[in-house]
Amino acid sequence: MKFSILLSSSLFFAVSLAVPGSQGKGKERADFAQVGFSQENGGTTGGKGGATVTVSTGPALVTAVAGHAPKIVYVKGSLVMSERAKVGNNTSILGLGKDAAIDGFGLQIDKASNIIVRNLGIHHCIDTDAISATYSNNIWIDHNEFWSERSKGFDYYDGLVDVTKGSDFVTVSWNYFHTHWKTSLVGGDPEAGATESGKYHITYHNNYWRDLSTRTPALRFSTAHVFNNYYYNITAQGIHPRSGAQVMIEGNVFRDVADAITTYGKVIPADSPNSSPDGDYEPDGFANVLPDNIFHNAPTNITQVGTMKSVPYKYRHIYKPAKQVKEAVLAGAGRGKI
Repeated sequence: MKFSILLSSSLFFAVSLAVPGSQGKGKERADFAQVGFSQENGGTTGGKGGATVTVSTGPALVTAVAGHAPKIVYVKGSLVMSERAKVGNNTSILGLGKDAAIDGFGLQIDKASNIIVRNLGIHHCIDTDAISATYSNNIWIDHNEFWSERSKGFDYYDGLVDVTKGSDFVTVSWNYFHTHWKTSLVGGDPEAGATESGKYHITYHNNYWRDLSTRTPALRFSTAHVFNNYYYNITAQGIHPRSGAQVMIEGNVFRDVADAITTYGKVIPADSPNSSPDGDYEPDGFANVLPDNIFHNAPTNITQVGTMKSVPYKYRHIYKPAKQVKEAVLAGAGRGKI
């Protein structure tokens, strides 16, 4: 592992967590600042005030992100992983430049809090999610690119960003999700309502979802805000609250999407191919679909209108009308944009 001081922690955080992809260019765009449920519950600052390290191999990353002391871990180049990196508390993992990536195994955030992951490509994670959050809270996943391939079949790869086991206070923003089957699941166990209801406060905004099948996202027991996302070529289900999840949906654009929003609890075979050939049934979810969405003839199936009409954080300063969302997301989502 190579240690180097790239920026003092005080300077780094004085410029609003600017990622080195924008070295020498001053502060990043104001609309790239942290917005969403990750701001609640005391906030999410990652490794603020901690030591700084740069890694360029998979084993070095595994070592660098472990432990709970505050730390800022920079990823340089493409790291081939032989195991998952288990992330400790108070950690920022930040890609350098436009090509920082993790290949083969992803990040496990388990029983941890105060985590930031930005400006990374995470891809082809076999038998694991690209990022899994379990029993964790206060997580900001921002400006990353997630992908695999769809030629291998539905269950060859698992999810891209899955938030389960009661994890809470999460923001997923400005990411590029593409070329995958099961994308992002919130709440993994449909039988866990007794212990997990009331958790899963999560925001998805300004993400680009392209060439995917389903779970964009799928949510159980959640309180979710989905705004200013661009969806293109989603072949099964898009936003899918079920098992009582409440979702407020606004300012999104759907193009060539088979089922843009559904609150019907049925988990179709394309979502869980190893279940019954007819799919599995869960209680329906709830969606409050505000007027400013563009569907381009994509159907919806809203069986229950939600009661979620507001969020506790400010977001209108970055919100864009739906007619501006495609351009903004294509320009700003993914790695190498900050």
